[in-house]
Amino acid sequence: MSSNTPLNLSELPIYQKALEIFALSQNISVYLNHDLSSLKPDGSEDNDIYFSGDIIQQSVSLAPEILSAELERHTERKHKHLDSIRKLTNRLYKNSYRLERSNSNGKDFLPVLRSELKKFKKLQSSWMLTL
Repeated sequence: MSSNTPLNLSELPIYQKALEIFALSQNISVYLNHDLSSLKPDGSEDNDIYFSGDIIQQSVSLAPEILSAELERHTERKHKHLDSIRKLTNRLYKNSYRLERSNSNGKDFLPVLRSELKKFKKLQSSWMLTL
């Protein structure tokens, strides 16, 4: 571990931000699901409901990937975890934009999620330099 890494990995700012993003994604998804779970007049479901589940799935994976990257000793495997974090963050961005086009009042909270993702990306950049 680098000298900048706290003894308790859960104290890492990037790890804490990942947990905040997960909590925010979960709350947004619950709010959106209430609006998106109703069937359309033709009996079909709203496809945007799947994106609300995607943001939870992607955000729940951030913290474990951060811990795996911190604990990994082999550079090549460490880079795989870093790449996974980068991809998850990009997918979260993309799905937040998709959800913003949904027919729900909860879409107003998606810019807040993207703002937190921007903060996460800044933390990610400096954190990656310490690995």
